Amino acid sequence: MTESLFVAVEGLLGTRAACTACGRSRATHYRRKHPRTRVSPPKPRPAPRNKLSDAERDEILAVLDSERFVDQAPAQVFFTLLDEGTYLASESTFYRLLRARGQMSERRRQASHPARVRPELVARRPNVVWIWDITKLKGPKRGEYYDCYVVLDIFSRYVVAWLVAPSESGELAKALIADAIARHRVEPGQLTIHADRGSSMTSNPVVELYTFLGIGRSHSRPHVSNDNPYSESQFKTMKYCPAFPERFGSIQDARAFCDAFFSYYNHDHRHSGIGYHTPASVHYGTAGEVRRQRCETLEAAYAANPARFRHRRPEPPKLPTVAWINEPEQREEPEQKAS
Repeated sequence: MTESLFVAVEGLLGTRAACTACGRSRATHYRRKHPRTRVSPPKPRPAPRNKLSDAERDEILAVLDSERFVDQAPAQVFFTLLDEGTYLASESTFYRLLRARGQMSERRRQASHPARVRPELVARRPNVVWIWDITKLKGPKRGEYYDCYVVLDIFSRYVVAWLVAPSESGELAKALIADAIARHRVEPGQLTIHADRGSSMTSNPVVELYTFLGIGRSHSRPHVSNDNPYSESQFKTMKYCPAFPERFGSIQDARAFCDAFFSYYNHDHRHSGIGYHTPASVHYGTAGEVRRQRCETLEAAYAANPARFRHRRPEPPKLPTVAWINEPEQREEPEQKAS
């Protein structure tokens, strides 16, 4: 209802009926119709009689900032003085004065940690960078889990080792990695293994193994899942598998499932990240022959019916040439000085 119409209704039926008709509060109507005008500025609030004097405030702040109490919380200072028979002001006053001075932060020296180094790993062939992680598999009862250890080559996506155990252990991880290194005949200085900062990944047995075999060690930054994307992707592929159960009846069931799954993953699963080749084909060097066969098949199909391909020769996806964890930033080479 417009204001002019409201005024007309108010003149005919009265203010109450007009407000009811338009849904307006009568109190709001009267307040807008007769606004209050402030005649004089508000009176200043009188200072409380128990207000601290400037000298008292300076004395309290001097005590709080003294060498004796500078590293203590105001509550500690208050009760220490109280035990010594001294009362300067209430505990809340101590906090209020510090807050007014901008000193209401941690008064003690804090340990500062340097930023974690961003891991940058590059692999241009298999057995150069491996990653490993552990995921939980639900057991038959609530709260019962099995630990699935998986070691993966980032270039080929080949699962080089896996293990299902009833618990997490650095000794088990050491034995698993040592066996994988022996089977793949990894030479000292050839391989870097990346993992997060879990207790097994940073355990003494695993670190000692790396040192003994000449294996490079790399770790993800805390709370940065992008530092280990290959393990996360592989675990998702496993747990989104239609055959993956809600729970495993026993650890033997979990091992039987993983044995079948990882065999399929390595030898039958066409991985999009490696040109839809199987991880085993890339890992063992047969992907080039497979791609040549794909080219011949597509070339024959094109020769038989070019129009089906809109007269554009089809090509299979290219073979992978590099894989990395956090693509290294391009660093400018220093200019060579002219001789």
